[in-house]
Amino acid sequence: MKLEKIMDSVSSFFEKHVRPVHRITSVSEKDEYWEVGLEVIEEKEYMKRYGRDQLIGEYIAKLDDDLDVTSFERMALRQRTSVKREDEEGR
Repeated sequence: MKLEKIMDSVSSFFEKHVRPVHRITSVSEKDEYWEVGLEVIEEKEYMKRYGRDQLIGEYIAKLDDDLDVTSFERMALRQRTSVKREDEEGR
C-alpha cells in the first residue's frame, strides 16, 4: 500500500506543478528518503503542431517520510521513439 501512496503523491505533485506523469519507472527507498523515477511528455501540443515526435523528460523525484516531494530534477530529454540503451540505464 505504501508504494501506491508514493506513486499517487508524485503523480499529484507533477500534475499540479510540472506536467502529468506519463509513466513511473522506479520507486526505491534510500537512507533518508524515497526516490522515484518517472517520465513526462514535454511540449506535447507544440511538437504535435509541427509534426515532430514527442519529447519525453526523464525525472528523479525525492520524497520525505511524510511522502511529500522535497525535490525533483530532469535527468534527460529524449524523443519518444528513441530507444534507451542498456548502458544508459541506472545513471
